[in-house]
Amino acid sequence: MTENTIALVTGANKGIGREIAAQLAARGTTVLLAGRNPDLVEPAAAELGVRPVILDVTDDASVAAAAKLVEAEHGRLDVLINNAGITGGRGNNDVATVQKVFDTNVFGVIRMIDAFVPLLQRSQAPRIVNVSSSVGSLQFMGAPDNPLPFLLPYPTSKTALNAVTVQYARELGKQGIKVNAVCPGYCATDLNGFTGTRTPAQGAEIAVKLATIGEDGPNGGFFNENGPVAW
Repeated sequence: MTENTIALVTGANKGIGREIAAQLAARGTTVLLAGRNPDLVEPAAAELGVRPVILDVTDDASVAAAAKLVEAEHGRLDVLINNAGITGGRGNNDVATVQKVFDTNVFGVIRMIDAFVPLLQRSQAPRIVNVSSSVGSLQFMGAPDNPLPFLLPYPTSKTALNAVTVQYARELGKQGIKVNAVCPGYCATDLNGFTGTRTPAQGAEIAVKLATIGEDGPNGGFFNENGPVAW
């Protein structure tokens, strides 16, 4: 990765996304810090010295407008990090909540990839990183000793995201676009009431690592700081 690399990070005005943006910027990357709330996105981008992009991954028109903006300003995209995500809250297992969570965590990623593939195709080393979670692992969640409570929206959305990652990796890998999923671990963010045991900066490291892999790097994998994660 060089200082000419252009990376867009969604959900990047706070938490893990912000740390991903900060770490990429520290490497000399041109970072596009994306989020849906201008009052949060613009100050965060100013503090990091990066470009703010107002973008709602649940809105087709917003995603399309962001893609046109990136094309107009840069002509291509080298790295797309799909970090935006919501949990739906604890104990909310109704269909409406599941649909809302999937719209951000799954369909939002599909919107972003489909909109930005034309720009990634113009890159010399295109990379897509989807920020997932260990709760998306069927092996982990199906273990008899799993202590986590019954919850539909967030875990199932991450399982679906992992499947989406594999499908895009199979197809886009033919074009040299590497697509991987990462688990940042249980980080202290507002998604969990800051109860996590890891810092957002620690969680960001695996996403940055997969965003900056070389041609010999993996495609279609799921990784945390220790290596591959079971699907």
